[in-house]
Amino acid sequence: MQNWIDAARLTVIVGHFGSGKTEVAVNLAMAIAKEGKPFALADLDVVDPYFRSRECKDLIEAHGGRLIASSQSQMDADLPSMPPDVFALFDNPQLCGVLDIGGDPSGARVLARYRHQLRKCGARVLCVVNGNRPLSDTPEKAAAYVKNIEKASGMTVDGLINNTHCCHLTELDDIRSGAALTEKVSELTGIPVICHAVPLSLAEQASEFITPVFPMTLYMKKPWE
Repeated sequence: MQNWIDAARLTVIVGHFGSGKTEVAVNLAMAIAKEGKPFALADLDVVDPYFRSRECKDLIEAHGGRLIASSQSQMDADLPSMPPDVFALFDNPQLCGVLDIGGDPSGARVLARYRHQLRKCGARVLCVVNGNRPLSDTPEKAAAYVKNIEKASGMTVDGLINNTHCCHLTELDDIRSGAALTEKVSELTGIPVICHAVPLSLAEQASEFITPVFPMTLYMKKPWE
């Protein structure tokens, strides 16, 4: 379980809208925090106006981390600028980082801006797959989505994370079907499945039929919650 978390100093998380990409990014940052390592979470999502990792600023800072994000006024602009603080991730070899990137190929173009620095740092790109979303409810759709992100970003996706869920209504059948779908996506793309993200309450039961399981606390709130 720990091996995939420690596999790279910098991890880029991409995925379609509604995949739970930001939830995975925040939980990965918290897993790094538990190891006592200096870390930062960079909110570079210029697509999703609702679920942004910046909402967890207090949580990140309470665990000794750093949130990197543009100002809200810049994020609402047609061509939002990226925060200059992001270069701290590239310049400080002691700093572990998670980069939360926008949920479609347009958002993934943010990666193109930093791909040279990311490659130099040995960063990895992980794509979150949710089989309960219409853009990825078949292996063919999900595989095409992965390839579009690669094309838009100019980077290779290094691993897949199964995060098939229904928010608080997630059941074991969702996780089981998502695991099967993500394995088929892996066969179509040649990209390995890194882990299965599972709500903390179901993690022990899920580990009986899939591995490795990444237990997740649900931190992100809907705008009306």
